[in-house]
Amino acid sequence: MKAIRLHAFGPADHLTYETTPRPVPAPGQVRIKVAAAGVHLLDTSLRQGIQGPPAPLPELPTIPGREVAGTVDALGPGTDPDWLGRTVVAHLGFNPGGYAEHAVADTTRLHPVPDGLDPAEAVAMIGTGRTTLGILQFAGLGPHSTALVTAAAGGIGTLLVQYAKNAGATVIALAGGPAKTARATANGADLALDYTTPDWAHTLRTHHPHGATVLFDSVGGTTARTALTLLAPGARHLVYGWSSGTPLTLAPAEQADLDARHITTHHVLGPAMLQAVGAPDPLRVLETRALTEAATGRLRPALQRYPLAEAARAHHDLETRATTGKVVLEP
Repeated sequence: MKAIRLHAFGPADHLTYETTPRPVPAPGQVRIKVAAAGVHLLDTSLRQGIQGPPAPLPELPTIPGREVAGTVDALGPGTDPDWLGRTVVAHLGFNPGGYAEHAVADTTRLHPVPDGLDPAEAVAMIGTGRTTLGILQFAGLGPHSTALVTAAAGGIGTLLVQYAKNAGATVIALAGGPAKTARATANGADLALDYTTPDWAHTLRTHHPHGATVLFDSVGGTTARTALTLLAPGARHLVYGWSSGTPLTLAPAEQADLDARHITTHHVLGPAMLQAVGAPDPLRVLETRALTEAATGRLRPALQRYPLAEAARAHHDLETRATTGKVVLEP
């Protein structure tokens, strides 16, 4: 089979397109003929040898990728035969192997792909979608909310804008460049601003002088610092990443200002998200919710598709913020 392999940590061009043996499913596993594999920002960190919690660095050489969808074409010993031939989607957890024509997965991680979703859409929802639904547990969105969404043209940002609009909230989208702000507007944002321009904060204040009630922050750095000044008293600051490369660190005076305005910051990934679900298998609960939202049409993932052979280009584009929506590889 064809697969993408990484022999040494480093830049995107270390990802090579090679011929490798097809994997053999173990007991309790299936082999999936992959139709779509998700690419995550965490994949780019692991490729560089940067361990990003909670995922450990893989042993080399490795086939990256932790999100796959496709058709079950082989079963491990003792695996339920009903899985054979079914179209499924799975998050592989800490076991990579998705950037390939075939991948193996435990049956406990499989979800049937709902009718009406193509494999790339299912891949987007099994990872990005489940994270989005997890973040939204902390948002408390409703008709009186004003949501400020950073990276609004990205995979999570796209879904947050849609969910907030469905909840009746006013949505302010931040994105980099006119093409991405146009996408955010087409996705339903009430106001879309280019945060790379110097006057975006002034424009926001002019249109929404009372401030936003929820800040969805995946960017950090200077953008997040400015956004915090645009929040209404009692607002929530939900942190789930820092794609700028710089986590936001506040000076004592800045923190005192937030405290005076009763603005609370919540780091919503990891244990906090899982505990909020309140179920024995919280990730699976979030995955099921995400797939259901997409199957009903309430959430529609944005996709940027690349051929499997061009995984290196996909990584480069993702790292340089040249992508919109969820990045997906297709063999």
